[in-house]
Order: sequence, then structure tokens, then C-alpha cells
Amino acid sequence: MAPPAAAARQIGQQGLQQRRYLAESQPYQQEIQSLMSGGMTELRDSGVMIQLAHQAMLSMGLDVDRVFARLGVTPELLRDRNIRTPHQAQVLFWQVLEQETGDADIGLHLGEHMPVYKGQVLQYLFLSSPTFGDGLKRALNYQRLLSDASQASTGLEGDQAFILVDSASGKVAGLRHLSECMALGLIRFFRYVTDGAFQPSALHFSHAAPADSRGHECIFGCPVTFGQADNRIYFPQTLLEQPSFHAEPELLQLHEKLAIEHVAKLERQDIVARVYRVFGEILETGDVSLDDVATHLQLKARTLRTRLAEAGTNFNQLLADYRCNLAKRLLAGTDETIDEIVYLTGFSEPSTFYRAFKRWTGQTPVEYRNQRRQAAAAD
Repeated sequence: MAPPAAAARQIGQQGLQQRRYLAESQPYQQEIQSLMSGGMTELRDSGVMIQLAHQAMLSMGLDVDRVFARLGVTPELLRDRNIRTPHQAQVLFWQVLEQETGDADIGLHLGEHMPVYKGQVLQYLFLSSPTFGDGLKRALNYQRLLSDASQASTGLEGDQAFILVDSASGKVAGLRHLSECMALGLIRFFRYVTDGAFQPSALHFSHAAPADSRGHECIFGCPVTFGQADNRIYFPQTLLEQPSFHAEPELLQLHEKLAIEHVAKLERQDIVARVYRVFGEILETGDVSLDDVATHLQLKARTLRTRLAEAGTNFNQLLADYRCNLAKRLLAGTDETIDEIVYLTGFSEPSTFYRAFKRWTGQTPVEYRNQRRQAAAAD
């Protein structure tokens, strides 16, 4: 048993480590919460991406709870099959994962443990299409189901075909870990839908070569070149004609109809993201009405009201949700005065803000701030 003085030093060191951990985690959690609450980005990824990453992390034996605690990822998010996460959060995810693992090739290694993408409409489109090329063409028509930022396309060079993988987000497009993990995930998926026939001929990555790239060619099973103009997966053109043993015309029609419905649902939700963006631009003026937002969106107020109804919501609900989430972030994560938060959330009077916040949360702003600070101190 350690002497009292040594034990005290050990406890003190542990407390210091814990405070450092919380200090490191808070910026990530605040940014993730900010992204999730809307208004900062319109590009989102299917929740299946973080769910597959979660399974891969478990397979690798990583401290999943610690990583997700730093990111503010909840068990509810991992269970929600309909969730769509901010595409920009990919940057934070890979930063934290590399820090926690100390693995300079974490994207590559996570991809090795990633389960094959299954149980989604894109998989069914591939399997029910007559050939791999036909399935690929159809899947690209609905790639938004995987990510709003996805801008993949195909091309031919001599006897080789290629898939160009790109992102609409400049911050994410050159993200090395994501690019390598995604490439490996795609290759494994293509092998699955072709019953093992798919084999890449070469890989091009736009990011610079890592310090040690000797394992890349072994893992990908083909030559790998870095510092290229874009990210590409090359494969023999003959694979485009590879027949699918699961092809079924009637099922193909059903799966395509389902894909169309899913994309239409996402398009109906686009108006919500656009409204949130306008809130972010004009909320501080305090003059936020349906007419004002419709004018910014170059829509008639009646059209905006209809499109919000089609998305399953209404203007007043969106405004209340946005103000509530913004107020909670400012109270919990900043030292802004209540008066300043009243202004930032677009209220004209503190009393109006107090009543609204009490209605949203069951607490006054001061009670909410104190509770969050006490909880952070207890952790």
C-alpha cells in the first residue's frame, strides 16, 4: 500500500490528468453539438458511417467510451438508423481518434476492421442490378443517401475504369484518414457485391504520402500513389460487365423506387437546413419572422410554410429549437452574460428570454448554467 503522501500525489496527478482530459474534450464536444444543432453546415453523412466506425473500433479493442465521450457521441445516436451527422465533424472525429490511439495510420487500420456496408438500399441496388457496372451507375445516382457531400463519379482510361471519390467540403476533401478508410471500405464492398471478383489495379490519393507507406500496397493489394490531383480507385474495365448472381428485375424496380423515396425525403429536409442558416445570419437583429426568412430564401411565405410542413415541421418550432439549442450552448460553454445571450438569441427583452427558456427546459438560464458547471466539475 502506498504511503499517504505518495497516495496523495497519485490522486493529485490523476486529478490533473482528468482536468486536462476534460479541457481537451470540451472544444470537440461544443463544436460537435454546434454542428448537430444545425445552422453551421448543410452537408451531412448517413449515420451508418459512424455506426460502422463504432463496430470497427470495438473490433480493434479501442477505448470507444473515451473517444465518444470526448466527441459527445451518445448511445442514442449510435442506435438511431435515421440519424445524419455533420460531414464537417469528420475532421474532429479523425483528430480525436488519432490522438487517442497514437496511430498515424488509424484510417487505414480502422478500414481493415470496418464491417462490409450491408443492409442499406445502395447495397440492394448493386445486388439486384444485372451487372456491376449497372449497379455502380445506379448507386451513384443516389449517393446522397450515404453523404450529402459525396461527389463520386466514374471514368475510363484505356482498358481501365476508375471511380473518382470526392467531397463537396473543402475541409474534408483532403482528409487523409477518411480517404484511406473510405477507399478500403469501398474496395471491400465491391468485392462483396461481385462475389470476390473485384480487384483494384491502382489507387491514387490526393494527400501527401505518410512517413511510412510500406503497408499501404500490402493492405490495398495494388500500387498506391500519393500527391495526385484527386482520389481514384482503378480497376479492369471488364469488371463493369461482371454479372450479378443476385440480379432480379422486379426487386431492382422496388429498390430503385425505395431509393427515390429516400432521396426525396432528404430533399424535403433541405429547407430546414436553409432556414437554420438564415437564422444564424439574422437572429441577432431580433427581427425574425416567416416573411423575413422567406425573403432571404427568395421564396414566398406561403411556399416556405408549405415546404416546412412537407418536412414535418413549422417555422415557429424551428425558431424555438434553434434559439433553445443556441442558448444552451452559450450558457454551458461560454462566460457570456445573460444579457448578451438574450441579444445573441434574438430576444428583445430578458424577461421574454427567461420565460421562453423556462418553457423549453423547465429551468431558468441561471439554474441551467449552474447545473452544467456543477456536472462538469463533478466529472
